[in-house]
Amino acid sequence: MKTSKEKIKTNHRFLDEAGDTAFYGKGKKAIIGNEGVSNCFMIGMVKFKEPLQSVREKIMELQNSVVSDSYFHVKSVLKKKSGAGFYFHATDDLPEVRKLFFDLIKSIDCSFEVVVGRKSVDRYETKHKGKEEYFYADLLSHLLKNKLEKEDKLILNIAERGRSTKHHNLQLALEKAKERLAESKTRKAPDGKSLTRHDINANAAFNVLYPTQEPLLCVADYFCWAVQRVFEKGETRFMITCFLKFPSLLICMMQKIMLNGKIITLLKIL
Repeated sequence: MKTSKEKIKTNHRFLDEAGDTAFYGKGKKAIIGNEGVSNCFMIGMVKFKEPLQSVREKIMELQNSVVSDSYFHVKSVLKKKSGAGFYFHATDDLPEVRKLFFDLIKSIDCSFEVVVGRKSVDRYETKHKGKEEYFYADLLSHLLKNKLEKEDKLILNIAERGRSTKHHNLQLALEKAKERLAESKTRKAPDGKSLTRHDINANAAFNVLYPTQEPLLCVADYFCWAVQRVFEKGETRFMITCFLKFPSLLICMMQKIMLNGKIITLLKIL
């Protein structure tokens, strides 16, 4: 443990999501997998291994280049430009813009983790009490559980998502992560000592932001989108780009999923 005279280092992570948390339509009719509704929801986290400001400047420079190029003056770009400002968002961006940003990402020293949850009405009603924010918190807890108990301070910069990223719900995710870590440590304890979340020391804090406030969130958005294309469309070319850059990409599954006609479980790709 560090002494009071030693400076505590602050580590930043950047989180975004892909997919949606919708389970029902009008009349509480299940709509999972319908047109415009995803089968899965995922939350991803990026760790940058080079100075954050340097990466921000690279992203902002490319943003300015896109905005100033008349070739990209289409509705989606001009609408953002006239509003809060243009930012990269994989779902909305032109294919040419996506290519530019993926090329930029390949030049950045970073790592990425993602947790993917397949949406299930039964699980949603029992485990998450039919609340989208509880589903979000449960998924987020899986991503955080192995990041706790570090001596350094962890700042989790997370993309805003309505009720799901309200303070109380993020704290719920943190408490669930502590519970999961305590259960894991209990199973591994040689003396069989039982631990609870109160035994877990977590020096972590959330910082909820919009992409217009923090360009680094756009990197997490793009990686999540690439993963989503595999699960929703069976399209692997964007994911392959990620694999080439991150041979140790970690994908934790809450459930088995159906992909290309067969059940698979993705854990750790080495």
